[in-house]
Amino acid sequence: MDPFSAEGELLNLHNHFHQGQFQEAIDFDTSALSPENALPARVISLRAQIALGQAEDVLADVQGEDAVELKAVGALTVFVSEDEDRGVQMISKLAEDSSDNATVQVLGGTVLQAAGKSEEALQLLALHQGNLEAVALIVQIHLEQNRTDLAIKEVQQARRWAQDSLLVNLAESWVGLRVGGEKYQQAFYVFEELAQAPSTSSTQSLVAQAIAEIHLGRLEEAEAALEQASSKDPENAEVLANKVVLNTISGKDSSDLLSSLGSTSPEHAFLKDLEEKSSLFDKAATKYSPKVAAA
Repeated sequence: MDPFSAEGELLNLHNHFHQGQFQEAIDFDTSALSPENALPARVISLRAQIALGQAEDVLADVQGEDAVELKAVGALTVFVSEDEDRGVQMISKLAEDSSDNATVQVLGGTVLQAAGKSEEALQLLALHQGNLEAVALIVQIHLEQNRTDLAIKEVQQARRWAQDSLLVNLAESWVGLRVGGEKYQQAFYVFEELAQAPSTSSTQSLVAQAIAEIHLGRLEEAEAALEQASSKDPENAEVLANKVVLNTISGKDSSDLLSSLGSTSPEHAFLKDLEEKSSLFDKAATKYSPKVAAA
């Protein structure tokens, strides 16, 4: 039986992680798990530690381990905390030797996509055998490639065999935010349910709710959701980035928020994109000279 299925004993741990409840995933009681699920549970816990910025602890934990899954965790940790090139090399070697391993597929796809190797990531992820994490990552990559058509197709296929899965609901909602129209409201319902229920609420789900609110034009509600998220994690980069977006739409100053984001996450994709757009604007502006009124 799939340990992540509705009947599986790792379902709650799995959901904690994908709801963004990383501390809950770390604190999850694994003492009663069957032996075959001990390693998958450990992998999720280690990934939650990475998400909370505890990469050094994770590296120390997996050092010298022989399990392929833990080597994949080590490669991800090296990539995010020490040396991106070395992390890519490590995961590429694992992908060559253990491409049929579900953890290698997902963490390998994560590293390769983050390194700008989208096609290699998709090739590895395409080898999955009913792995919803792989499906969700494929959807994210297609959306980043602006291939909404492929993302929709991926979700539709997964819906046939994983009807009520949290990950399928999330992936469908990500696609909905790209498609727009009535899909905005459908995505909002999913994110709002997660964000406002005490048992599932997290910074991640509150940010997702806020993004849906922004798309729906409900700026005050978006601000409230982001304030809730900020109260949970004041220095969270996604909270800060989306506050900048909201302030810009609302005509408010964002200089302090941009400064905070630059301090906490200087390599954040939002800042890189903003810098690129500013450079392109400056370049375009040089082609035009201001008209000077005749004396």
